[in-house]
Amino acid sequence: MSEEMLEIVNSEGITIGVAPRSEIHGNPSLLHKVVHVLVFNDKGELLLQKRSGNKDVAPGTWDTSVGGHVSPDENLETAAQREMEEELGVRPQDMKFLYSYTHSNPYESELVYTHSCIHNGPFAFNREEIDTVRFWEIEDIQRAIGNGMLSDNFESEISKYLARRSTGI
Repeated sequence: MSEEMLEIVNSEGITIGVAPRSEIHGNPSLLHKVVHVLVFNDKGELLLQKRSGNKDVAPGTWDTSVGGHVSPDENLETAAQREMEEELGVRPQDMKFLYSYTHSNPYESELVYTHSCIHNGPFAFNREEIDTVRFWEIEDIQRAIGNGMLSDNFESEISKYLARRSTGI
């Protein structure tokens, strides 16, 4: 199996190169595109996935409902739909784009494009990548921030989401 190739982008999301995932992960100077999908149920609870202990980024932590790399020349909506199918086994019809932002840590830098949808399950999640999934009340997520249960990527994501929700943007 060949290694996943990713676009290296500038802060505006314009492609400036392509490199193997192994060169991009571990080098936070190389910005790459990812999609996130926040999956809510009808009660307003947010689905989180507990990442497999085998993952190279944030193993064993609770993370964004769906997240993954955008393939070279793939549009964002297609990437979000593909990741929903790969990770949760569903294809929602009501997905909408929310916002984008840059997330950096000592391991990587991502230009994140966040979408949302409503789906109550059931989910046929990818057991190689995900240990389990469950819906959380937003207040429970807020209480978990900073205690090591949540990935740093998700803590960044939920902070952006809550800030935008509180301002109505």
